Amino acid sequence: MNKLKGIITGLSAILVLGACGTDEGETNGSEEVDELVLGYFPSADVENMAASARPLEEYLSEQLDIPVSGQVMTDYTGLIEAMRNQNADIAFLPPFAFVQAEERANVEVILKAIRDGSDSYVAQYNVAADSDIDSIDDLVETDGLVWAFTDYTSTSGYLFPAQQMMDLGVADLESHFTTIDVGAHDAAILSVLDGQADFATTFEDARVRLEDEIPDIYEQIRVIGTTEEIPNATVSVRSELPEDLKERIQEVFLNMNDDMEMLEVLANVYNWEGFAPAETEDYDVVRDVYSEFEELIEE
Repeated sequence: MNKLKGIITGLSAILVLGACGTDEGETNGSEEVDELVLGYFPSADVENMAASARPLEEYLSEQLDIPVSGQVMTDYTGLIEAMRNQNADIAFLPPFAFVQAEERANVEVILKAIRDGSDSYVAQYNVAADSDIDSIDDLVETDGLVWAFTDYTSTSGYLFPAQQMMDLGVADLESHFTTIDVGAHDAAILSVLDGQADFATTFEDARVRLEDEIPDIYEQIRVIGTTEEIPNATVSVRSELPEDLKERIQEVFLNMNDDMEMLEVLANVYNWEGFAPAETEDYDVVRDVYSEFEELIEE
């Protein structure tokens, strides 16, 4: 779950979010909610993504009987801050962003996405079809390769591959590789395709993002390995929302599993196929990886 850097900044996205926070003195369960803001993490072109997601907001508004507006953020940090400042009520948060948001903004996970029939996924390593690189071991054993990824906070783009390569013997990632942070999974693959990078790490299978503009992308880009399983992205809510409203939100999203029209919308936005119940414990594996890279991420 991006060609977004330079379109708008995370700060400006936060500023345009509609205020929907709790008034001072209100307590959990007593808040009167007149509007909900749904925050999207970046996955594609902002304008196109916003248009694709509009039917989802209309559906939620109708089913919840509360106006729901959406905001597409340019980065995960902006979305977490929106939740922390109570400027967003519901958020689609990737696994690592959820762990951070839970820690910083006290958000609660209520659901996780289903994709390719599963509630988990793997990160994959991508190289050009004619590359001499054939395995993850080749990456570990070769100094100076150029590694393209989304950003340091991306679970599949950086964190899980980084942990895996360290476990396989890379002592220092920054000296072993030349790293380029390109801001998007499809941009990382394009970096390999254009010869700017030797390999890219992305979610599984990020090549689908380029299929329309590059029909033979599956022939041009080869996958040489994957990481361990990662729990899918979440639907999370701010903890201050009334408990009955949280339950209604969860129910409405689960009902989408039986609504073909809404499933098509989800597929257009994130390539998701529905939702499954989630617990915070499902993301312990992500917390373990986070603990290894916390200093780097917090710099």
